[in-house]
Amino acid sequence: MQIDRIVTERLVLRRARTDDLDAMHEVLSDPRAMRYWSTPPHQNLDETRAWLDSMIADPPGERDDFIVEHDGLAIGKAGCWRLPEIGFILHPDFWGRGLAREGLSAVVPRLFERFPIPAITADVDPPNLACLGLLKGLGFKETGRAARTWLIGETWCDSIYLALPRPVSG
Repeated sequence: MQIDRIVTERLVLRRARTDDLDAMHEVLSDPRAMRYWSTPPHQNLDETRAWLDSMIADPPGERDDFIVEHDGLAIGKAGCWRLPEIGFILHPDFWGRGLAREGLSAVVPRLFERFPIPAITADVDPPNLACLGLLKGLGFKETGRAARTWLIGETWCDSIYLALPRPVSG
């Protein structure tokens, strides 16, 4: 069963729709938001449209990604963009309010409920201290490091790998 909507105290996490284009372009074209993302900031709506179309068309079982809504506005995304690797991004106007933690705290248990994965993983650029702190606060542990793993534009970035093991039921 695919979960199409998760509601938290301040957020609605839902599947992507074509009418998310403008709001997601605001996020994905913002250099601050994209500083540690796996691609450079989007230069035009066509780039964001292709990104959004791929999110909408994802076959069940390969991804479990959600648009993050706050007060009716799409402000980012959270979920597994490629199982079991988690990813999230919020528009910088919404940073520092605990919204990423709130969204991920709702998504993580659903991922373990829905998929037989042994762990949820993350790949974080070492200077992204906010992301590292958030993930560690959710129980993720560092599993390794590697240099020059991502070429973003013309800049090589490194990786810190983290994992959150499946909770032991009992």
